[in-house]
Amino acid sequence: MNRMRAVVQNEFGGPEVLTLIEDAPTPEPIPTEVQVRVSHVGVNPVDGKTRGGASVAKLMGAFPITVGWDIAGEVSALGNGVNRFAVGDRVFGMPRFPYPANGYAEFVTSPSRHLVRIPDSLDSATAASIPLPATTAYQIVHEAADVRSGQSVLVLGGGGTVGTYVVQMAKKLGATVIGHATGEKLKHLESLGVNRVIDYAIEEFDDPNLGGGPIHDVDVVIDLIGGEFALRAVPLTKPDGIVVGVPSGQQQGLDEAATQSGVRWTNVIVEPDHVALEYVAELIENGELHVPAPATAPLEDVVEVHRQMDEGHLPKTVLTM
Repeated sequence: MNRMRAVVQNEFGGPEVLTLIEDAPTPEPIPTEVQVRVSHVGVNPVDGKTRGGASVAKLMGAFPITVGWDIAGEVSALGNGVNRFAVGDRVFGMPRFPYPANGYAEFVTSPSRHLVRIPDSLDSATAASIPLPATTAYQIVHEAADVRSGQSVLVLGGGGTVGTYVVQMAKKLGATVIGHATGEKLKHLESLGVNRVIDYAIEEFDDPNLGGGPIHDVDVVIDLIGGEFALRAVPLTKPDGIVVGVPSGQQQGLDEAATQSGVRWTNVIVEPDHVALEYVAELIENGELHVPAPATAPLEDVVEVHRQMDEGHLPKTVLTM
């Protein structure tokens, strides 16, 4: 059996449980799957949460496990029945989520329809930073919230990676977007053309005396923070509007508050979606979606990368093989 490098862990815990080994078995594709020689893998908060035993940890199976979902690389083998790709195609995606993709490794296998071709204008490192956050944004904006032209959309925590995709997609659909962030992230939202910004370092989004006037009767609230934020946003939402939450642990009482106000609400858990990712790839190819280049680090630095992520100091980062 061929062997490869992979990051594994034999227990849940801090970054120190991650170990780079040289002799992991190389996976082979079954029918409908492709094998990908991974060049880059994106690092997402779910990686750290799962490593520590939270988030989707219960779906990871028996130890040793390997985290990581956002991959970019080249198709290296085809399973029987695959017609979407040829060996050598550059592809990216987030295979199998929320089940393990084993992305922190030199090779992965994936259902062919969990991957799409990387646009010619996009480098593989940047491609690996895109799938999970951009697919999440697509499924929020185009499906859960079903944003329409002329609607008002409040994005709480809009300065993060998912938020910047949400803002751009909602703007493209013709919505009026209110962005909620601070510092450089606030400036970035302004550069993306949001209609109004709220600096959460100096003002509360639900303050009736908010500078520029209170927020009220919005069609869509997208909560990318969690906790009490979705609950606080219900009174700002018009009847039959919708509050969409992404983080786990939404505030208790949200269902009752939304019902009393005549407001709909839902959570979103992202799932692999080649339709969404092909849409994103087309926007990128047409210059209609701004995607910043991520920071990069070698796979050997995975422990330090996770340590910085746990401390909240990690910019969007991909690991290179």
